[in-house]
Amino acid sequence: MSASGGVRHLYVHLPFCAHRCGYCDFVTLVGKREGHGGYVDALLGELELERDLLAESVETVFLGGGTPTFTEPHELKRLLDALPTAREVTVEANPETVTATLAAMLREAGVTRVSLGAQTFDPSLLAVLERRAGPDDIRRAFYHLRDASFDNVSLDLIYGIPGQTSSGLRQDLDQALALGPEHLSCYELEAKPGTRFTHAWGAELAGQEAAMEGYFELVVDTLAAVGYRWYETANFCREGRRAHHNLGYWLGRDYLGLGIGAVSTVDGLRWRNAPRLPPYLGALAAGRQPPRELEELDEHTRAVERLMLGLRLDEPLPLDEFAEVLDLDALGRLEELGLVARENGSLGLTRRGRFLGEGVTAELIAEIPAKTLQLNR
Repeated sequence: MSASGGVRHLYVHLPFCAHRCGYCDFVTLVGKREGHGGYVDALLGELELERDLLAESVETVFLGGGTPTFTEPHELKRLLDALPTAREVTVEANPETVTATLAAMLREAGVTRVSLGAQTFDPSLLAVLERRAGPDDIRRAFYHLRDASFDNVSLDLIYGIPGQTSSGLRQDLDQALALGPEHLSCYELEAKPGTRFTHAWGAELAGQEAAMEGYFELVVDTLAAVGYRWYETANFCREGRRAHHNLGYWLGRDYLGLGIGAVSTVDGLRWRNAPRLPPYLGALAAGRQPPRELEELDEHTRAVERLMLGLRLDEPLPLDEFAEVLDLDALGRLEELGLVARENGSLGLTRRGRFLGEGVTAELIAEIPAKTLQLNR
């Protein structure tokens, strides 16, 4: 049982996709529609095995993937109906999967928030990313969600795509803003070495590296100018619309993950379910926990992770909680450079420091453990 009276954040991994995009490195499975019911059975079995870890009142539930909305609709509804109620229930969706019927089902099943993977509104760049949806599909999905009374919709955008320019990114932002989403997540394209995407676009990706900082500043300036709060490195929201599930990660809260590849952190112990489907299904069919990798988190590691994640937010952290993991010489130097700020016993990154992000944070930490920060989406 969690020291705080039970885990209040639940992640559920639905790995199925119609197609695997070349840049993706998440745990995904293409197609396998005949197996969706068996996988939901396994998820519900795992939920029963771990239910005692959950608090009586769960704050957030997040269905990630894969493409959760690619899951057979009746199986997705069966899963949603069986999950704990929460004040925020988020489902990730690809635009081409969102119909009026699906949007209505999600709303009726208690979903309060949808994260829509737009990525870009440029057809040529969508082709580079191997996305199935076109710009009209993105808009149509968004309007279906609005028609189903969703008042909390997030759009994902990616920048640094091979062939993208600053003017193209500006047009993406303009088209996203024209829809009026409550939340935007804007990510730098990360293509893992060795993927087919890096083989196909290696030279163009290298060329985009020099433009990344300019893209980042363009995103921040554009969204801030129209009233979005830059509350986390890659996330922006209207007032009161922060993503509370992800905020739980960034604030160092315990969380429970269900499904293949899902990560949990509870009372100083972290585990990751094996990413392979057959062992997962087999174990749960026999009433056993799935195979998983376990890691004990000592106080130093937990403090480092809390600092690394907390500095991604726009709210300062209490200095006294991190005295043992901070490099005080580096802190003084970074303060003189105008990258960090200390005030009233708290620590935060300045605007410039936030643009440099992980590099500043890494300098602040006296010693970073070799293995940290395994999170879900």
